[in-house]
Amino acid sequence: MNMMGGYGPGWGGGFMSGFLPFFSILVLWSLFWKGLALWHSAQHKQHWWFVILLVVNTAGILEIIYLFAVLKLKFGDLFKKETGASATSPDVHQNQAPN
Repeated sequence: MNMMGGYGPGWGGGFMSGFLPFFSILVLWSLFWKGLALWHSAQHKQHWWFVILLVVNTAGILEIIYLFAVLKLKFGDLFKKETGASATSPDVHQNQAPN
């Protein structure tokens, strides 16, 4: 019998091996949403949102709220390169007469 009352070094092996896949999926999920939210906040020049999203870790919850509730993006708009005012306003050169 070991000195720790049966709770020696091998005690948490089953728990940790079952927790590792869940933890790995959670990390990937969080990185995906954090990356998208940080990219969109930088594109929209929203510096405070960028800092908040970078520092606060909510496993993707705050990032999802930012993307869908604050920016009001649709899922299909998440991966478009051009966002913000430049994506919705007409091209300036289209309205000018040729020289």
